[in-house]
Amino acid sequence: MARALKVYRTPIGFHDAYVAAPSQKAALKAWGADANLFARGSAEQVTDAELMREPLANPGKVIKRPRGSEAEHLASLAKSPQLPGKAQSRPGKATPPNSPPKRASSPTPRPSRGPLDKAEEALAQQEEEGRAALRKLEEKQAQLRKQIEQLRKQQQATYSQLASRVENERRKYDAALERWRAS
Repeated sequence: MARALKVYRTPIGFHDAYVAAPSQKAALKAWGADANLFARGSAEQVTDAELMREPLANPGKVIKRPRGSEAEHLASLAKSPQLPGKAQSRPGKATPPNSPPKRASSPTPRPSRGPLDKAEEALAQQEEEGRAALRKLEEKQAQLRKQIEQLRKQQQATYSQLASRVENERRKYDAALERWRAS
């Protein structure tokens, strides 16, 4: 009997990745994780029915949902401390109070999903073509089996007829040979 599915969640960037799987191990495999995210506290089981609906409709498929809006993401970036290597204000050099705030660089555009969609489409098409080719070969194989069986029956019938003929001719020959010897 198949094990009941549970829904698990882990954060990935600005998204949460959900997956319906029978076990934590299966969820880690679906996410492509090379470490136990559950042991690290980075993954958890979900019990909210609304969050479970889509993953349960697509078992084993990773469903990504954004955590917050784009505005919330940008606001959190503004609050984060500067990364090392970035220009930091020097002590003693204060910015004038009426100077305009420095403009943040525009966010990097989201990567295009086009190549991934094309690759997935090509894979799906290849799978369908492969299944169709296998079906054709299996049909041919079934036809060949029938032909082989018919040929065996024909050969057996022909063999039986020829074996009877040989036996009949052998008896005639043996009888003629006996008459010849007696003469």
